[in-house]
Amino acid sequence: MTAIHPAIAPGNLAVITGGADGIGLAVARTLSEHGMRIALADIDRERVLEAAAGLPDATGHALDVSDRTAVEALAEGLGPVSVLMNNAGTGGGGDALSSPEGWDRVLGTNLMGVIHGVQAFVPAMAQSGQPGLVINTGSKQGITTPPGDTAYNVSKAGIKALTEGLAQTLRNTDGCKVSAHLLIPGFTFTGMMRRRMPDKPDAAWEPEQVAARLMQGIAAVEFYILCEDNDTTAEMDRKRILWAAQDIAEGRPALSRWHPDWADRFADWMASA
Repeated sequence: MTAIHPAIAPGNLAVITGGADGIGLAVARTLSEHGMRIALADIDRERVLEAAAGLPDATGHALDVSDRTAVEALAEGLGPVSVLMNNAGTGGGGDALSSPEGWDRVLGTNLMGVIHGVQAFVPAMAQSGQPGLVINTGSKQGITTPPGDTAYNVSKAGIKALTEGLAQTLRNTDGCKVSAHLLIPGFTFTGMMRRRMPDKPDAAWEPEQVAARLMQGIAAVEFYILCEDNDTTAEMDRKRILWAAQDIAEGRPALSRWHPDWADRFADWMASA
């Protein structure tokens, strides 16, 4: 099998949070095909053990990533890690005026869970002198921040900023051979979505497509691994991201893409060559 990255090698260990299904499990299967040992972590004990049992050389670990002590204990118990994928996530936190409980849950899992993973695992990875990969799962909603689940947007925007800062730290650490990457999925039929609807929407990618795009991005040494879906092309994504950035650069209203006074101009922008 074609080598993708020196860290993705037979016998090396990959740790994947949120690994019981969806994108995490799809990536685990891909890495397993390259001969890696897999440690799957997920808050659902039954499902993560079942998922691990379906892979050739894998262990399952019940883990709440919002619990720093639990993440640190997992890191101490596993030994050297070559690939870390901080992928656990949840949604439904609500808008800026919604319940504090929803915000605590979403930020605790999505943002603090990634911070806990980075701080528990990456120092040893960086100091080992061995090739390594850190993959943090972000979202397009952390870049264009559409109206709706503001808590989710904030968590994913935080992951973007965290991963950018991590990449800078790692490349300025003497002897470090670990790189950081931000996975930015499009509309994906994840396990969380599958539990709400039985049939995959036509617009959505399967998790396996995201895993394949991730491997392509790693091989190409991309930091921002931006995924398409069946309705959204890479060019559409780039234009939406540029429009969002221009809200700041040009002093437009916040989220002008959804502002009634700017809707026609956004449509013209998307239609332009």
